[in-house]
Amino acid sequence: MKEDYYEILGVSKGASAAEIKKAYRKKAIEFHPDKNPGDAKAEEMFKKSAEAYEVLGNPDKRAKYDQFGHAAFDGSGGFGGGGMNMDDIFSQFGDIFGGAFGGGGFSGFGGFGGGQRRVKGSNLRIRVKLTLEEVANGVEKKVKVRRKRQAEGVTYKTCPTCNGTGQITKITNTILGRMQTAATCSTCGGAGQTIDKKPSGADAQGLIVEEETVSIKIPPGVEDGMQLKVSGKGNDAPGNGIAGDLLVAIETLEHETLKREGDNLHYDLYISMPEAVLGSSKEIDAIGGKVRIKLESGIQSGKILRLRGKGINSLNGYGSGDLLVHVNVWTPKNINKEQKEFFERMQDDDNFAPRPEKSDKSFFEKVKDMFS
Repeated sequence: MKEDYYEILGVSKGASAAEIKKAYRKKAIEFHPDKNPGDAKAEEMFKKSAEAYEVLGNPDKRAKYDQFGHAAFDGSGGFGGGGMNMDDIFSQFGDIFGGAFGGGGFSGFGGFGGGQRRVKGSNLRIRVKLTLEEVANGVEKKVKVRRKRQAEGVTYKTCPTCNGTGQITKITNTILGRMQTAATCSTCGGAGQTIDKKPSGADAQGLIVEEETVSIKIPPGVEDGMQLKVSGKGNDAPGNGIAGDLLVAIETLEHETLKREGDNLHYDLYISMPEAVLGSSKEIDAIGGKVRIKLESGIQSGKILRLRGKGINSLNGYGSGDLLVHVNVWTPKNINKEQKEFFERMQDDDNFAPRPEKSDKSFFEKVKDMFS
């Protein structure tokens, strides 16, 4: 079972954004690979802290985590967190250190301590529309993405300005002694390499735009607005950099008759007065097709019938919600003379007098049950 992100950073669930950032900076400096060379446990804590901050440091992701826990980030590629490597951490959170470790953030990507810096390509964003059936059962979508790829035949050479480090280091004598600062190399943009040869059609970084079909596995139970990250399917980075990510925003389409509430579905069923008095059998919409339900004679308007397991499959994999059928007895607005005379005769009939039973809950009790 994964550790709680708040516990990893050592903050409370009510911590402010500033407190979370401060806690992450403290943890990252404590477990930074430059301070703990060869320490596997420190490296693991460094990764866990970065993963926790990636979620808690983002208001939208934090809200989803507070509501669904780690389940909000399960699935293909993860929903924002999980599976972070050192390249991800350094490229996303290097600026949080300010002047730590020589004033230039991290000393190297992947090599820790002066190795060649690996830049990350830019992310791409797309929106995927899902039907209620696809949300309920999960689906694999294949989408076409135009992304920048490294052109065939392109070659690079070590940047002469930074000698392949991606950074320019300066040592300044101050009243406090010699201070070292580092900045991104302006010649190569931090890649540590510059173009040697490139084919026609490639841009200044040796990249070309190509269309690629990407398969996205979407787990059941996702909600509108959730974001799925497919690692490595964004734009390539020049040289020996790592590809960016494909960020997939989920948009759910409205169903004609079914309304979603969490993992449960709601259906409004309208029946006639004769059907309510005599009982009936009705066919209604459900996920996967129609289902038939039986209405007992004397059923009351406002009655809620619960079809267990006919709702949405849970995002965390723990069962399914229910389909709640709301029975509404339709009162005719226009009746003929014969019908009017019938109801006038029944108006004082003792059998038509309302006699609610204890099992017939009030409207407020029904609302309370729906949200409990």
